Amino acid sequence: MTTAPTDKPAVSYGDPTTGETLLQRVILPRPADPVAVRALYLDERPGTALAPVEPLPGEQDRPLSLTVSTAGGRRTRITGRTGATVPAATEVSFGAYFNAFAAGYWRAWSTLTAIELRLDLEGTGRVDVYRTKADGSQIFVAGEVVEGRRRVTMELDLRPFEDGGWYWFDLSTDEGDLTLHGGGWHAPQDAPGRAAVVVGMPTFNRPGDCVATLTALASDPQVLGTITAIILPDQGTRKVRDEAGYSHVAATLGDRLRIVDQPNLGGSGGYARIMYEVLHGTGPHAGGIDCEQILYMDDDILLEPDSVLRAVAFSRFAREPMLVGGQMLSLQARSQLSTMGEVVDRNQFMWRPAPRTEAHHDLAERTLRQTPWLHRRVDVDYNAWWMCLIPRRVAEELGLPLPLFIKWDDAEYGLRARAAGYRTATVPGIAIWHMSFIEKDDSSDWQAYFHYRNRLVAAAMHGPDDPTAMLRETFKRTLRHLMLMEYSAVALQIKAFTDFLAGPEALFPKLPIVLDEIRELRSQYDDGRPLDSATEVPASELDALGAQLFPEPPIGRAKAAIGLARGVLRNLRTPDPALRERPQRNVPWANAQWFVLAGLDSATVSTPDGRGVTFRRRDPRMFTQMVRESAKLHRAVRGEWAGLQGRYRAARPTLTGRDGWKQIFE
Repeated sequence: MTTAPTDKPAVSYGDPTTGETLLQRVILPRPADPVAVRALYLDERPGTALAPVEPLPGEQDRPLSLTVSTAGGRRTRITGRTGATVPAATEVSFGAYFNAFAAGYWRAWSTLTAIELRLDLEGTGRVDVYRTKADGSQIFVAGEVVEGRRRVTMELDLRPFEDGGWYWFDLSTDEGDLTLHGGGWHAPQDAPGRAAVVVGMPTFNRPGDCVATLTALASDPQVLGTITAIILPDQGTRKVRDEAGYSHVAATLGDRLRIVDQPNLGGSGGYARIMYEVLHGTGPHAGGIDCEQILYMDDDILLEPDSVLRAVAFSRFAREPMLVGGQMLSLQARSQLSTMGEVVDRNQFMWRPAPRTEAHHDLAERTLRQTPWLHRRVDVDYNAWWMCLIPRRVAEELGLPLPLFIKWDDAEYGLRARAAGYRTATVPGIAIWHMSFIEKDDSSDWQAYFHYRNRLVAAAMHGPDDPTAMLRETFKRTLRHLMLMEYSAVALQIKAFTDFLAGPEALFPKLPIVLDEIRELRSQYDDGRPLDSATEVPASELDALGAQLFPEPPIGRAKAAIGLARGVLRNLRTPDPALRERPQRNVPWANAQWFVLAGLDSATVSTPDGRGVTFRRRDPRMFTQMVRESAKLHRAVRGEWAGLQGRYRAARPTLTGRDGWKQIFE
């Protein structure tokens, strides 16, 4: 590593927040951000000098790493999105989510072997650079004294990061202030290719969120300079064009913005339309759009605009073309990292968080430097399309998303890419804020149909030759739904299996009509007709004490098996007729477990978001009928699996090609 000499000004590289070498800017929180969000940009945590970090389960043999709390008693003054002033007698670390550099990911996937930290500083103080190993152990790299106005440039080696690790820098002062006018992490050479990205954002009745995202894109000239077009398939009844603020942002974006009105074809129909317009085009735009990258984003996000620049830079420096995913931060608790990355269990064929990661990690409570598992590089099978960049070259080879409406379209595309030799990286520091899933259970509402059908479709395309483990798991879900008196979810599962068995030929015809079919089917069941409040039905007769006591979960396989057997037997017995109109008890969502509801004849159950309840009533006849029908369909899928795999794989060119989607779009 080399650093600029301390006895003369560093070589000037121009504005350290711009240029073809820029990998990521140093950015600061917005004035409207909650206080906790500062922890994503700065580590100002006060406390003792050395704080031991407890190892994760299974890591007890690893030596404890020590994290240094660098903040003094005064806080950094934010002067803009790229500038800040560190007061006298203060030390602040930029070893935070958005400003540290995830070196392990660049080491693994890019052509770079070194990077440069460039800072425009003024005042009196120090800048010190640190790195970590994959276990979170911290290593001092280099430091410089700053006197007056100068550009500091430090060359940093990427080779020690095979398994993970980060770079970051700290600023400290003694008697005077130190101002950061701008900074960034750079490559030693210009990026190959072009920064020419199409941003695609399908929407359904979220015009306010869309205008906010468009405004964020338009407000950053550097971000806007990389965008060739913004394609917004508007599938709702509340149009983005009619939203307050649209006219102003549309004028700024000019002919970059293209809104395409179409029926509600779900996320897959919206994202497919974006890729269709890029690769092929329709109407006056026949022939497609000139670009190098396609960036998918959800319509209900809060965007950190620098993430666009970072995703494009990562793609351009990638050793081979690859998908670049953004991580998801929680929109409800904005200092929380909801997921670090996702994989698909090839045995049960189900997505899950990557191993040794934690969901909903709060970086305001345990910072990057205090969280060892965040320093290990996490590899993924796919990235959700809340934010995911797909190189045009990859899209041209792989084709469009499957016509799945919602669920599994992003995972299937990632698996399709992997099979073709294109990997996916979910990169820390590239992120959006999205509604966390803690306020919904889409595996049991109307989306249950898509969870089951599309999982089977994706498994037929990419899954195991033996589906036994997957089908065993889905049948367990059948029993769980029935124990919870979620009869609509089982009805949707039965429909999903039936439609899957109909073959790939049914996917396109179902796309525009399946949502209406699902809603009509679900409305036939108590758990598919939410009420505004439990007060809409007679009150339970339980006293206050009894109403707040719930059974404990069975511990161990033996007790769980016994509890399950008892639950099944109870569901076969005739329920108390008096409890058809009056719930036996009111059950909060947090307590709505199978071992609770399996012992009841009726109950109101609050919805995950707390906005309503469902009044559920046990029905032995329905229980028996649905178990038999589900078992029959599971046997059919098992028996026909080899043939179904062949049919779905043979149909892939039609399902993902121009001609298949043309009948929908044109």
